[in-house]
Amino acid sequence: MPDPVLLISDLHLSPADPATVDAFGRFLAGPARHAQALYILGDLFEVWIGDDQLGEPFYAARATELRALSASGIPVHFMAGNRDFLCGTRFARDAGLALIADPTTVSPFGAPLLLAHGDAYCTDDVDYQRFRRIVRNPLVQWLWRRLPYRWRNREAAKLREKSTAMNRRKAEAIMDVNPAAIDTAMRKAGVATLIHGHTHRPARHAETAGTRWVLPDWHNGDGGYLRIAEDGIAMLTLDDRPFPGTVA
Repeated sequence: MPDPVLLISDLHLSPADPATVDAFGRFLAGPARHAQALYILGDLFEVWIGDDQLGEPFYAARATELRALSASGIPVHFMAGNRDFLCGTRFARDAGLALIADPTTVSPFGAPLLLAHGDAYCTDDVDYQRFRRIVRNPLVQWLWRRLPYRWRNREAAKLREKSTAMNRRKAEAIMDVNPAAIDTAMRKAGVATLIHGHTHRPARHAETAGTRWVLPDWHNGDGGYLRIAEDGIAMLTLDDRPFPGTVA
């Protein structure tokens, strides 16, 4: 039987959560070494203010870990999330991975699958979508990358604090994906399966157009991944048990 394809997202790696950093290292040295390919669907890092962040030992070490996986013969694909959309070509080179667009369609075992980070489908959150359009603008990013590193670091911290405060005041439903946006995306791509992260609400959903899998976030050493194999799709915990609430 061919090796499986593995997908992860929303690890939010940072020095503040060493247990998750260790879990990530074990995952790369364990299940990922027996995969056909690894897809990271965004928010690998808690924050990414530009590829010069690789000058910090913590982030350089994560790139080295990923490069070791790809050097072993396992292709690694990275899709930007809302926290690390500034990961660029230097990061890709140092980590030995390929940058992929959001969304992307893949067909590892024949049937096409739509992969996305997921934030673009949260269309009810109008304020966030407006902010997303601004920060994804190539000119804005070009200007941002040319500002002093320390200043960017401070401003990014302020933005995270502001975002956290605003999210506390928003209704839970607003921060989830919009059903019509999901249906439109799946029909446009011609797929019966959509896989995304972002919402931190791991589950398997029956949608009008097919099945939607929401990847689990990682924190305090806990998390999970999606395994796509010839015999089907399963969401697993980091100790390879079925993820709660995702078994049909």
